[in-house]
This record gives sequence, C-alpha cells and structure tokens, in this order.
Amino acid sequence: MSNFLTSAYPWILSLHIISVISWMAGMFYLPRLFVYHAEKAPVGSDQSEIFKVMERKLMRAIINPAMIATWVFGLCLVFTPSVIDWSSIWPWVKAAMVIGMSGFHGWLSARRKEFDQDKNTRSGKTYRRANEIPTVLMIVIVFMVIPKPF
Repeated sequence: MSNFLTSAYPWILSLHIISVISWMAGMFYLPRLFVYHAEKAPVGSDQSEIFKVMERKLMRAIINPAMIATWVFGLCLVFTPSVIDWSSIWPWVKAAMVIGMSGFHGWLSARRKEFDQDKNTRSGKTYRRANEIPTVLMIVIVFMVIPKPF
C-alpha cells in the first residue's frame, strides 16, 4: 500500500487541495447565508424557504462531500511514507486545526437544521462573527503546511 501512496502522491495531493478548496468555499459561504436568512427572511416567508433550500443543497452537495474527500485524501497523505515528520510540532498543530474545522462544520450543520425547523435563535451578528472562524483556522493550517515554522 505504501508503494501505491508514494507513486500516487502528486495525484492524492492534488485531490486533497481541490477538496480543501471546495470545503473552504462552503465553510465561508454558509455562515453568510445564515446572516441574510436571520436578518432578511422572516419565518414562514418565501425568502426563508428559499434560504432553507440553498443552505441544505450547499451542505449536502458541496460541504459534506468536500469534507469527506478532504479527510480521505488527507489521511492518504498522512500514511504516505516520508511525507510527515511526526517529531515536528507542525503536523500536530495542523491536525488540531483540521479537527477544529470539522467541529465548526458540525456546528454549522446543527445551525442549518435549526433554520430548517424555524428554530434559529441566533442573530446575524453571531453568524458574522462565526464567519471568521474558518478564516483563522485556514491561515494556521496553511502556515503549518507551507513554511512549517515548528
């Protein structure tokens, strides 16, 4: 298996990067939809129903599959011989940030279900703040992988 991972490394890395870009696009966009849903679409309105469809399709068709692909290809990279120096700190920090991003993904999923059931209690301001979380996590992840400061 390690021979396959080594020979397929450029393809796996490419698929991982594509998956991450797709996941991040959704993670940036969904909280923005929540801002407008919370502020501009009263419960039961046609607008609210349109937002529900957009949020559900974004989560199910883009964000969830992209997260799964990110994890699958990322784990393939982890198990590729000589790719990661586990005695360094950077892979552990990156792993913690990816777990944090996955947790935020779960939080967004729960909020989407609340909107779907007309049970959202959070303001647009909350979702504006939440929109910064994936940005911070992404910055740390990229710095851990490219310059590897630790």
